[in-house]
Amino acid sequence: LDGKSFTKLTRDPENNFEAPFDIRFNNLMGKTVQHLMEDTGFRFIYGYTQSDEISLLLSLEDNTFNRKTRKLNSVLASHAGAFFTLNFGKLAVFDSRVIELPTIDLVGRYFNWRQLDATRNALNAWCYWTLRKEGLSARKATSQLEHASVPDKNEMLFQRGINFNDLPAWQKRGIGFYWETYEKMGYNPMSGQKEIAIRNRLNMKQDLMYGDEYMYMIKGIAEY
Repeated sequence: LDGKSFTKLTRDPENNFEAPFDIRFNNLMGKTVQHLMEDTGFRFIYGYTQSDEISLLLSLEDNTFNRKTRKLNSVLASHAGAFFTLNFGKLAVFDSRVIELPTIDLVGRYFNWRQLDATRNALNAWCYWTLRKEGLSARKATSQLEHASVPDKNEMLFQRGINFNDLPAWQKRGIGFYWETYEKMGYNPMSGQKEIAIRNRLNMKQDLMYGDEYMYMIKGIAEY
């Protein structure tokens, strides 16, 4: 899923979002992912968000609406837009698309691709907004960065006291959500005894690993 016209939404002065990243916006995107994984009726086994986009991994065992693409797209876009709007207080719209991946390896590569995009976007955003805060116009800031290499951009930030490697992981890699099991003490009314029950809960990870480690993690989730 992608936010529609979110560039305009985030740059609206009335919303007072901090550039290049705003923790309130990030938290709301995370809550939207949680809502989609917990409250839509679909069985998603992994969720990921960076910037204004969300990627969800549907379980092979899920057969909601007979896995019809049009139902997945319409229901998820509606849920995301409604939830974000209610919690943000202003109209927000998402579009949705289904990407069919025939192998677990491609699933891992897909999520790694989205994370690489997050890192690239984070570096560009920090450079752009650093220049804008120094007084450059949007056109001049864009022009100055147009042909700059990754090392050049990192050096530009470093010269201004910003070490890109030290920035929060959620800004550079996005946030992941996956299910984990835990033990909970419960009461069995049939036996009248206390018993340990196994429950599932959604875990949010803001310090995601990257590269091959991240792909292995995703492939492990997909295989499970």
